[in-house]
Amino acid sequence: MSQTQNIQWFPGHMTKTRRQMEKEIALVDAVAEIVDARIPASSRNPDIPKLLGKKPMLIVLNKCDMADANATNEWIKWFEGRGISAIALDCRSGKGVNQFVPKVKDMLREKIKANTEKGMAGKPLRLMVVGIPNVGKSTFINRMAGANKAKTENRPGVTRGSQWFAVDRQLELLDTPGILWPKFDDITVGEHLAFTGAIKDNVMDIELLGMRLLETLSISYKAELTKRYGELDFGLEPYDLLCCLAKKRGMVIRGGEYDTLRASAMLLEEFRNCKIGNITLERVE
Repeated sequence: MSQTQNIQWFPGHMTKTRRQMEKEIALVDAVAEIVDARIPASSRNPDIPKLLGKKPMLIVLNKCDMADANATNEWIKWFEGRGISAIALDCRSGKGVNQFVPKVKDMLREKIKANTEKGMAGKPLRLMVVGIPNVGKSTFINRMAGANKAKTENRPGVTRGSQWFAVDRQLELLDTPGILWPKFDDITVGEHLAFTGAIKDNVMDIELLGMRLLETLSISYKAELTKRYGELDFGLEPYDLLCCLAKKRGMVIRGGEYDTLRASAMLLEEFRNCKIGNITLERVE
């Protein structure tokens, strides 16, 4: 039986951000929530729908180039089957980003019609862009509003204040800082966020995290693991399987022991950089 670690992460500035978003929701017509296509459920903030009221929502499954395409399509169907608009794109490459504006206008067609009837044709639509840290929210805004207009960095918690960005004359985006929620009732949610880097590594047990990631991947992605690392004995206990991986990569320390910490760090890095393959950790049930 594998070990688990209970993850709690709620910096004070995130409480302030939530209160700020509660005030700013009145300024927008809809909300676009950026999620990680590899973990579409875990990377959604369950507090967001509570803040929305009756505002329409668009789910943007970012990093689709890193995810399993079939799984991504199933998630889009799942969201839309529940009356939530959804698209898949990859902000870094630009794949699918041309879907965004037409999807927004379709989602808000009644709002556009009402504006026209009131003599306000062409009034800009306003969307709040939300998302937890490290899902690519700032990269998305840069892509939509023009290069480097929003600060981006490949680590959680970079954006601090809210800012407006114009996509064109008819669409404006309100950027907000990324926020996580007070606690993860499901340990798996916390692990999935940690695997993808939404939670800083310096608050994690990297060896345990690597062991759990290897165990998780061995359920549905044995072929990808084998192709990347060679034959592994998937019948082993999680720690022994991690030792097997370390052995395959020649990660041995003084005394002949396997360097499982180094193997864990390598596994996390290669998963996050898509070197193992296109992987989705969560499937539609």
